[in-house]
Amino acid sequence: MSEKIYTAGLVIIGDEILSGRTHDKNIAQVASWLQVQGIRLDEVRVVADVQERIVEAVNALRARNDYLFTTGGIGPTHDDITVDAIAAALGVDVVIHPTARAILEKYYADKGGLTEGRLRMARVPDGAELIPNQKSGAPGIKIDNLYLMAGVPHITAGMLDALTGTLEGGAQLLTETVGGWIPESEVSDLLRETEQAHENCQIGSYPFFREGKVGSNFVVRSTDADDLKSCVDTLCDGLSVAGFDFTPGGI
Repeated sequence: MSEKIYTAGLVIIGDEILSGRTHDKNIAQVASWLQVQGIRLDEVRVVADVQERIVEAVNALRARNDYLFTTGGIGPTHDDITVDAIAAALGVDVVIHPTARAILEKYYADKGGLTEGRLRMARVPDGAELIPNQKSGAPGIKIDNLYLMAGVPHITAGMLDALTGTLEGGAQLLTETVGGWIPESEVSDLLRETEQAHENCQIGSYPFFREGKVGSNFVVRSTDADDLKSCVDTLCDGLSVAGFDFTPGGI
């Protein structure tokens, strides 16, 4: 298994996300899926249905990541402009993919046929391949290191399933959590010193307020199981010496 750290960017496209009419669920499921593939989600942007905004975000994130995923904007309506934006970002034409057209013709054969709007879902940047969609017929799109997926979460999930095992990744990121009724401000030095002593580990601190009390969960991450255990043990020893009670797995 490669020790290279593979990263991905994610562009969430849609006015409905920015307006609050729709609550995004794709960030969490894409991030979780990527982690299993040995790929880290490095950056997420949410952009409106405006071509120049999409082009800007896509070009920025694809340049500094191994992969870039987009969700949203590949449907049948006039404001579904992701394909046009990706084509513009890559400097290629938009074409009708013959296999996508055949898939849609079959899917809509008993649903009113392939209308002009539905045919829009067969449009792809020239040179693209398809990502299978078992949920609603219209396929996702793959071109270079870009993966264009639906905005509807359960359809996105199906497309991710179709991609499972097809992307090159590095070592899977492992995590352990330690938590307690511990104000993070009182252990900030311990967290920093513990992380610095374990160069292959990162520690994230996530405070919370419950039952009128302040607490924190500390999430330790590493691609190496031995390094992870060493870091967690050091953190727990430090918390014990400081007089704090803690719970493995977090609270």
